[in-house]
Amino acid sequence: MAGPQDMSSASPPDRVAAKKVNLTKALSLAGPTEADRLRNSELDKLLISSGLYESEEETLKRENVLSCISQIVKDWVKQLTRQRGYTDQMVEDANAVIYTFGSYRLGVHGPGADIDTLCIGPSYINREEDFFVILYSILLEKEEVTELHLKFV
Repeated sequence: MAGPQDMSSASPPDRVAAKKVNLTKALSLAGPTEADRLRNSELDKLLISSGLYESEEETLKRENVLSCISQIVKDWVKQLTRQRGYTDQMVEDANAVIYTFGSYRLGVHGPGADIDTLCIGPSYINREEDFFVILYSILLEKEEVTELHLKFV
């Protein structure tokens, strides 16, 4: 068995292989069979006929909502950066991003489902006051926001 000092002299592929000891191989690399494609097509037809896919209109609405939230968050970060006395260049460069996760991100959401989001911003913005109080208040003031839930993790 190789010790840590033995691995330091190993070539890069050997070190990578040593780190992957706990990984399992794929069960199969084969693509779908014709029977798999047929079953998938039948499942799609059932889901469509049952109304379990959202309409194009709802898809566009979700995209618009995410775009709007993204802009609100970017403006909020710039506002806080300015209030904290950072330079004009830092205010201009200040940014935050919104990531989706859950069923929406996986593309398995149904009509009317929520959109789980995660906001990542600069380290000088804190969750307790800036996010859960200030941003929350900004969102509450928006007439288009009809339902807002805080989820503390």
